[in-house]
Amino acid sequence: MQKIKLYGAILLAMIFWSVSFIWTRVAILSFHPVTLIALRLLIASVLLFIVSYFSGKFQTIRHEDRKWFILMAFFEPFMYYIGETYGLTLVDSTLASVIVSTIPLFAPVLAYLLLHEKIGWTNIVGILVSLCGVFLVIYEPQKGLTTNPLGITLLFLAVLSAILYVTTLRKISTHYSTINVVFYQSAIGLLFFIPTFLITDLRTIPYIHVSFEAWSALFMLAVFASVLAFVLFAGVVRQIGVARTNVFINLIPVFTALFAWIFMGEKVSSIRWLGIFIVVIGLFISQLSNFKLKLKLIRGTEY
Repeated sequence: MQKIKLYGAILLAMIFWSVSFIWTRVAILSFHPVTLIALRLLIASVLLFIVSYFSGKFQTIRHEDRKWFILMAFFEPFMYYIGETYGLTLVDSTLASVIVSTIPLFAPVLAYLLLHEKIGWTNIVGILVSLCGVFLVIYEPQKGLTTNPLGITLLFLAVLSAILYVTTLRKISTHYSTINVVFYQSAIGLLFFIPTFLITDLRTIPYIHVSFEAWSALFMLAVFASVLAFVLFAGVVRQIGVARTNVFINLIPVFTALFAWIFMGEKVSSIRWLGIFIVVIGLFISQLSNFKLKLKLIRGTEY
């Protein structure tokens, strides 16, 4: 029963993150990107503060950790959401989810460059295989490469920002609970977006006409994608570890393609499905070394 609850929780988190690409596509039809992100973070920050405060788990940031929290929030949500949200104005949700799902692929590369951690051949093979899959997703046999290059660049900016975020997160002390870490990254990220909003979006506010669907999508993004999904994901990581949990991230582009087809009528050609399948295979290959290491550790404890 415990395993069913764990896997149910992680699948629910993956579904929330998968649908978030669709919710964002709906919301940006009414909201300008920075306005959408700022409102999303505002709602998430208020909810997280209420939960942490009334549960008695609210913690203040220690002086020595302030710089890491600021840097972490700069990478994500600030730079990550800039890349993802603006990228989604230029490409469809399925392609966006495929590119964002490559985060576990490139994380070891940056760890090698910045932290001098070893990178295995499985990571290299996984990257090459998944890039072939990405090419098939953005390639149309009759038209060639039709996807907006700027959109792809912005989404890979989101990928890079997420990897730098994880690298910075390692500097944050385990003294802080998960809810507090997410609260502070959301609140500090909001502080980055306020001046950005004043520069880019303030003058557009009188001309915005927001539909009910856009308000609903904003609420869903804040509650389910920015709060519940992360809390569920973090809870499962503590139970079964990062390597086993990351396997489920591979499902995001598959779920997104299905939901985009069902709810938005996005066409998914056989070539694109093949590309998604190859990306997922590449992600699995890249994580083989983690499973081998864990298997050795398990066997080692049996003797």
